[in-house]
Amino acid sequence: MSEFMQFLLSGLTVGAVYALVALGFTIIYNASDVANFAQGEFVMLGGMITAAAYAAGAPLLLAATLAIVLTAAIGILLNKLAIEPARGAPVASLIIITIGASIFIRGLTQILLDKELHRFPAFSGDDPIHVLGATILPQSLWVIAGALLVFVALWLFFTRTLTGRAVLATANNRIAALLVGINTRYIMALSFALSAAIGALAGILITPITLTSYDIGMTMALKGFAAAMLGGMGNPKGALAGGLVLGLLEALTAGYLSSQYKDAAAFVVILAVLFFMPQGMFGRKVAERV
Repeated sequence: MSEFMQFLLSGLTVGAVYALVALGFTIIYNASDVANFAQGEFVMLGGMITAAAYAAGAPLLLAATLAIVLTAAIGILLNKLAIEPARGAPVASLIIITIGASIFIRGLTQILLDKELHRFPAFSGDDPIHVLGATILPQSLWVIAGALLVFVALWLFFTRTLTGRAVLATANNRIAALLVGINTRYIMALSFALSAAIGALAGILITPITLTSYDIGMTMALKGFAAAMLGGMGNPKGALAGGLVLGLLEALTAGYLSSQYKDAAAFVVILAVLFFMPQGMFGRKVAERV
């Protein structure tokens, strides 16, 4: 029982990170109908910039805030310099552009920062908490709580604010949104900024546990994409559920089979969703666009 509980807690921690990455995918997909494979680099930048600023002497809170702001600015630049000029291009071309942007950001990061592994202190110390014979780090609670808070904030944003509804209107019909006075360029920039900020937050929350380096982005992007597909691409509720399910699947695979098969779980999920459940767990309600 204690062994299963340990796998469960580990899976929830990792799954919360995947959920945050999947939520970033969801925001961009809802605004542009494009899967942004640079999303994983936003996670990397969050951890790397925070670690660099903290090592330079900045307080941890200031370093984390700086990382989120700078990453959000990079997200806006990605939209302005790469996505917006290609507006009207086939979706496949836009996806390739995001992959190219991911490679560019990764290369620039290793030049401006370094190739080493980095860590900064956990927010609430490293003394483990005992739960039913298993242990969980306080930082893991920060990760899980962060994913839940971001989900609630996004739900309120999309359902209770005019700007959030403008994002959904732009997703449903860009031309109609323009005709009713919605500034779709601003909506796109805002979507990329939100997506990048959420990715940076994920990187900040998980770095004290797993460390970070310049090359973690693509793995995070693939895991987040798998989680978003599992839940239903474009559905925030599905992104949260898909991330948690994928994290639990990975933890149980590593625990009961072998850690060598852990990373394969995401690819198995992608294939299974494509074959048997292409709309995901919660995708049926948002699959039809008007």
